[in-house]
Amino acid sequence: MTTHANPTDQTDRTSPVVPGDLFARHQTITGLRALADFLEANPGVPVNTYGETFHVPIRAADDASAAALVDHTAALLGVDAEHDTRRGGHYLATRTFGRISYTVFHIPEQQRAAYLARDSYRDNITLGTDPDGGRAA
Repeated sequence: MTTHANPTDQTDRTSPVVPGDLFARHQTITGLRALADFLEANPGVPVNTYGETFHVPIRAADDASAAALVDHTAALLGVDAEHDTRRGGHYLATRTFGRISYTVFHIPEQQRAAYLARDSYRDNITLGTDPDGGRAA
C-alpha cells in the first residue's frame, strides 16, 4: 500500500512507495489507455450512457490515516472531501472527467462493523413460498 504524508504533519515525512504499488499503478494506467483506444477504434461497442465511476477504496491502519489519505487525494483532485459518516456513509472525494468519475473512499471501522453485524444474519433468513399460495384468509 502506498502511504503518503499526513497533510497536517508539519514534518512532511513520507513513507516509501511499495514497489508493488508502482506495478499496479502502471498496469491500471496502461489498461485505462488500452480501453480508451479500444472504445475509440470500435464505435459499435456500447458504453454506459451515464458514464462510469472508477472506485478506489482506501485501506489504512486506522480511520485517521485513511481519512488523511482521502483528504490528501481530494486536494490533488481539487475537490472537497465529502463526510457522510455520521449517517452511516463513507468518507470520500470525487472528481469527474467528462462522463468518467474518480472516487476515492474510506469506510470507517464503525460503519464496516455495523454492516458486518447486520450481514451476519443473512444465512438465517430463507425466502420461501407463501404457504397459502398468496390467497387472503
